[in-house]
Amino acid sequence: MSTVLVTGGSGFVGVHTIAKALEAGHTVRTTVRRPERESDVRAMLRQGGIENGGVEPPDRLSFFTADLTEDAGWREAAEGCDYVLHVASPLLTYVPEDENDLIVPAREGTLRVLRAAREASVKRVVLTSSGAAIAYGHPFRETPFDETDRTNLEAVDGQPYVKSKTLAERAAWDFIAREGGGLELSVINPTAVFGPVLGRDFSGSIDIIKALLDGAMPLTPRIYFGLVDVRDVAELHLAAMTSLAARGERFIAVAGETMSILQIARVLRARLGRAARRVPRLQAPDWLIRLAALRNPMARASLPLLGKVRRVSGDKARRLLGFNPRGNEEMIVDTAESLIRLGLVKP
Repeated sequence: MSTVLVTGGSGFVGVHTIAKALEAGHTVRTTVRRPERESDVRAMLRQGGIENGGVEPPDRLSFFTADLTEDAGWREAAEGCDYVLHVASPLLTYVPEDENDLIVPAREGTLRVLRAAREASVKRVVLTSSGAAIAYGHPFRETPFDETDRTNLEAVDGQPYVKSKTLAERAAWDFIAREGGGLELSVINPTAVFGPVLGRDFSGSIDIIKALLDGAMPLTPRIYFGLVDVRDVAELHLAAMTSLAARGERFIAVAGETMSILQIARVLRARLGRAARRVPRLQAPDWLIRLAALRNPMARASLPLLGKVRRVSGDKARRLLGFNPRGNEEMIVDTAESLIRLGLVKP
């Protein structure tokens, strides 16, 4: 088995990726921004249990302190590794006034990891990008977007997350082409990531389920996106890590059809009984969201998404890497049940 570095081990995708790599028998290193986060990661792995993709952390897991905004720690973390899964990404809990607060650490952090991997003679880096780097800034079209598509940065003003993921991925491909040496790169582009929550560290998409269950979203905005389970994203990273077919390729991670938040709400109401009593039944008209955006930064951030249906194809991952993801309904229910089980929604 190989020695694998998973960056951002305390993150939602990161901790599930660690679990899958350990289950596969690899020796795993991971980075955290602060040393005290080691106990949180180990607790999340124990919380997961084998049935949810987690494991009791064995001696094959070690921790390194490294931050995307600083050079320190990355060379040491990568030294002796066969592969690097660069999952870490800056995440803000607010909409930044300056988009560079998100863009710069995403792009520069990716380059730091790639340089460290190259200097450590790592075989391949698998980068966690996003569907946001593929399907945004384009007019509506019936045919699904695929891995040949690129987000049009000239048409995504006011969307710093989309810009950060697009520019970070672009920087990675440029680095490999110009100064990567023998380092290989594969890229995973997940859509909105759901699935079992193992602790308080989870992706922004999980907040949608939480808000629906808490009653914080009395009406759903007219927003649509593709879904994928975090356990399947983790497994796809491992497949891309070693497959010959994955070298120099990008892969969209999506489970099935695009869904609206209202459709997600209907799944919760149908499957969770009383636990879904606060989940809304109706969709808000766009004018109401625009009115709310005058005072609510999160509503304002959703404005570019209203009514935009972006369908993406996961055929390439299925065909080349054997990707066989869980269905939308299963992951929605698993997400909600984990939030309830951990006491992260209102009783």
